[in-house]
Amino acid sequence: MLFLDGVGIGKKDPDVNPFLTARLPALRSLFDGELPTLRNRRLSSRYALVFPLDSTCGIPGLPQSGTGQTSLFTGENGPGLIGKHFGPYPYSALKPVIEEKNIFRRLLQAGKSPYFANAFPQRFFDYAKLHKSRLTVTTLSCLYAGVPLLRAEDLRAGRGLSADITNAGWRQLGYPDIAPIEPAEAGRRLARLTANHDFVLFEYWKTDHAGHSQSMNEAIHVLEVFDSMLVGVIEGLDIQSTLLIITSDHGNIEDISTKSHTRNPVPVVLFGHRFDEVASLLQGSGRRPANLSKVTPALLRFLLP
Repeated sequence: MLFLDGVGIGKKDPDVNPFLTARLPALRSLFDGELPTLRNRRLSSRYALVFPLDSTCGIPGLPQSGTGQTSLFTGENGPGLIGKHFGPYPYSALKPVIEEKNIFRRLLQAGKSPYFANAFPQRFFDYAKLHKSRLTVTTLSCLYAGVPLLRAEDLRAGRGLSADITNAGWRQLGYPDIAPIEPAEAGRRLARLTANHDFVLFEYWKTDHAGHSQSMNEAIHVLEVFDSMLVGVIEGLDIQSTLLIITSDHGNIEDISTKSHTRNPVPVVLFGHRFDEVASLLQGSGRRPANLSKVTPALLRFLLP
């Protein structure tokens, strides 16, 4: 699972939507050269499908990461439980839900092997000791579930990925021996992790940062780095036995005309093994559009037949 922070489905307008300006051959290859827009939200091909998820989860206001990620990674309607959107960190009343219902814990309880592929520098662990209330849903879920957070030695050994994909920022973090790598190599490393783990998650937050910057150049850059990583992921995956899912928690980067988040739906991309079956689980049979809280239940059904 590739979790992209702050990525919605945007207008068919290259002046504000960097997806329409950036070079994204890997992502486009999944859908015969097309990308979803608000005019055409659903695309399909032989092995892949993309369609929208409601990022508001039926609650008025601008979606936020704390509640959106709670919905995404627990299967519970985060903003619905507290009656509002909240972020970037999870609302205190949602922490017991995250502790009990997060996908890492539920997979471990079922005898599966979940893996969070992001590696963190020492300064993150030092910060976390002092500021436990300022942990994201993903890191908090791992700590609650007992899933180890990866460190610099895991990154060196190829067991984890840098949050920036290329390792470019680690020298400034005090690790001059960690050399930059090409994004495609990062993708191949990520694909190799699926050989030993039932569920592998990688989180890319630079998309949200670029959206807040309102810089088209930055937005294009982070999307193209991600797409180059996706090349390696696609090359390394056995789609006869592995499913790739790409999704987000709320919109942002798809509309750089605004500094804030958007109410746009977020895309969910499904590629590979049983993708159509998982799509059916996500969409259900109800009249209301599928929302973020459908993702974890669908993945659990996929992984725990």
